[in-house]
Amino acid sequence: MGTTPAPAGGPAAGPATAPAAKDTRNTGPGRLLIAVYAVFAISATARAGFQILTKFSEAPLAYLLSAFAAVVYLVATVSLAKSGRTWFKVSVSAVLVELVGVLVVGALSMFDSVNFPHETVWSLFGRGYAFIPLLLPILGLIWLYRRRPAPKQA
Repeated sequence: MGTTPAPAGGPAAGPATAPAAKDTRNTGPGRLLIAVYAVFAISATARAGFQILTKFSEAPLAYLLSAFAAVVYLVATVSLAKSGRTWFKVSVSAVLVELVGVLVVGALSMFDSVNFPHETVWSLFGRGYAFIPLLLPILGLIWLYRRRPAPKQA
C-alpha cells in the first residue's frame, strides 16, 4: 500500500506549486483577522440598524455611514475567508475602501460636527472602538500583501 509519485507537473511537483498555498488567507493569523472583521460586521450592523430605526432624523449622514461601514466589514469578512484570485481582489478592494472611509470620515468628524453630531464606527478614526477601525485595514493590507496569489503562469 505505498503511494505512487505524482506525474511531472502534478500536485506533488514541488516548488512550482508552493505559491498555491499562499492563495489562502484564512489560515494562521488570517483566522484572527477574519474573526475581528466578523465581530465588526456584526457590531456595525447592529449599531447602524438600531440607529437608523430609532433616531435616523438626528444624524442621517452618520447613520448611513455606519450602515455602509457594516457592509464593508461584511464584504471583507466573507472575501478574506474565501480563497482564489477573485476573492483576493474583493478583499483588497474592501479593505482599501475601509481605510479610505476611516481616514475620510475620521477627518470629517473632527472638523464637521454639524454633519456628525453622533459617532459612527469610523468617527474620530475609530476612537469609540479603541482605534481598531484605523489599525484593522492596515493590518489587513499587510496580510493580503503577504498572502497575495502567485502570478499566473503563461
